[in-house]
Amino acid sequence: MYRSHVLVCGGTGCTSSGSQQIMETLKEEIAKNGLDQEVAVIQTGCHGLCALGPIMIIYPDATFYSMVKNEDIPEIVSEHLLKGRVVTRLLYQETVTDTGVKALIDTDFYKKQHRIALRNCGVINPENIEEYIGTGGYQALGKVLTEMTPDEVIQVLLDSGLRGRGGAGFPTGLKWKFAKQNDADQKYVCCNADEGDPGAFMDRSVLEGDPHAVLEAMAIAGYAIGASQGYIYVRAEYPIAVQRLKIAIQQARDMELLGKDIFGTGFNFDIDLRLGAGAFVCGEETALMTSIEGNRGEPRPRPPFPAVKGLFAKPTILNNVETYANIPQIIINGPEWFASMGTEKSKGTKVFALGGKINNTGLVEVPMGTTLREVVEEIGGGIPGGHKFKAAQTGGPSGGCIPAEHFDIPIDYDNLISIGSMMGSGGLIVMDDTDCMVDIAKFFLEFTVEESCGKCTPCRIGTKRMLEILTKITEGNATMEDLDKLEELCYYIKENSLCGLGQTAPNPVLSTLRYFRDEYEAHIKEKRCPAGVCKKLLTYNIDREKCIGCGACARQCPAGAISKTDYTAPGKKLPAMAIDPNKCVKCGACMEKCKFSAIYKK
Repeated sequence: MYRSHVLVCGGTGCTSSGSQQIMETLKEEIAKNGLDQEVAVIQTGCHGLCALGPIMIIYPDATFYSMVKNEDIPEIVSEHLLKGRVVTRLLYQETVTDTGVKALIDTDFYKKQHRIALRNCGVINPENIEEYIGTGGYQALGKVLTEMTPDEVIQVLLDSGLRGRGGAGFPTGLKWKFAKQNDADQKYVCCNADEGDPGAFMDRSVLEGDPHAVLEAMAIAGYAIGASQGYIYVRAEYPIAVQRLKIAIQQARDMELLGKDIFGTGFNFDIDLRLGAGAFVCGEETALMTSIEGNRGEPRPRPPFPAVKGLFAKPTILNNVETYANIPQIIINGPEWFASMGTEKSKGTKVFALGGKINNTGLVEVPMGTTLREVVEEIGGGIPGGHKFKAAQTGGPSGGCIPAEHFDIPIDYDNLISIGSMMGSGGLIVMDDTDCMVDIAKFFLEFTVEESCGKCTPCRIGTKRMLEILTKITEGNATMEDLDKLEELCYYIKENSLCGLGQTAPNPVLSTLRYFRDEYEAHIKEKRCPAGVCKKLLTYNIDREKCIGCGACARQCPAGAISKTDYTAPGKKLPAMAIDPNKCVKCGACMEKCKFSAIYKK
């Protein structure tokens, strides 16, 4: 029996900051101090506060250390683990109070969260099936196989109100019901782990921190619809997730929780992995299935829908990682428990990956109906640098921008659609007053153009024409007729594209046109970028009254565009500097170097 457990985050974020080396050093120091029989080191998944990694939590007192470095380990072992004295300088500062240390659950980041899909992330070792079982894992599968009929399982999901967390929000129970109704000699259960939205890392974190929850849910789905084979389509760019899934699948097979005659009930179900090469279009269900079949990942016309004719032309259900992660808890706790959270039409919780201009970059799970303001200002810690919230992009390239005027909107499927955005898989990118919304729309459209599979003309050609117009706008070469043409193209592409990628590609443009049309017009009519982002419309200038003539800017300039003038400001000893606009490459290096705020852009 260990007296202390040291949990070290082994998610992608903390791993990239050196958590693997920290764990090795920690084990060495523990052994060196003779504590290896008293202190256990456990690798976990993501704790959520990615901006503060590497993260370490020491139990039983739940001391939360953040931004731990390898050189801090000897002090943590000798002071905390050996002598029982907390290393105050390494504490997560939100837990520090005038009277001591408060519980992590009472901090602003965690207190409004309710973790269901993330319940085990940062809590258990994802590579140890016994730890998952110790938290109630595989009880739901056992209950389903021994106490419930397939129809009863589907009814539980219908009653819970669970909707797909991958984007469209289709009722999960209804999807399963359609697949069960179609008789076939073989059916399939698929998991979409091909998370492709820029700034999204929700599914990756669930797979890295709690892979067995997904395996258990897929087995439940197999029982419900009459399938014996499952596939997890995960992008190869997620090496930690892939490795832990492989370990989890083998462990489940070894304990006969996957394979033949599960729980002695005669039910057979197994799961295999298929690695995606990173094509965004393979997040679309028919393209994903086409890729699993070994063909080029391109979408197919619907109908027929996958519940009728999906993978290998057999009835198939496809849900994403987060959707599956909720299902075991719904089975165990009942549909009423899940339906008691959220809003009337959007039940339960939603995981968001917070990124962009926000202090607490990381992973959060909140009840549906939580306002955007609560997520950004309270959980996210607000906007850094004293800047103001301008907009938040949800749904990635398929979503739209939520402006400050809707800062207090409750986040759920229908509310977001009503204001021109969408839930998407859960990426939430925050923008402040230094962001140009035309440039943001251009960024997402560049991504869509790059990722279009090219199968249908509206998406293949139409998005390129849209990008050309946006480029003209950001370079100051567009007319108001171009703006009308851009809007017309948006609606044409939405109505005529083959799959969801093309149909939603115009959303970032349409939402920014809806709420920030004045910025588009400033680019066109005034040849000016209000946020000072679009380089072609910028000029860098030196205020000669503020300039002391130190020359730091000139030494920093890579283009040799800065030189001395003949003017010396009153009270200054050296001539002021000036920027030659014909040589300036608009890199901004001079502005960053100037300590006297003498350089400005307009």
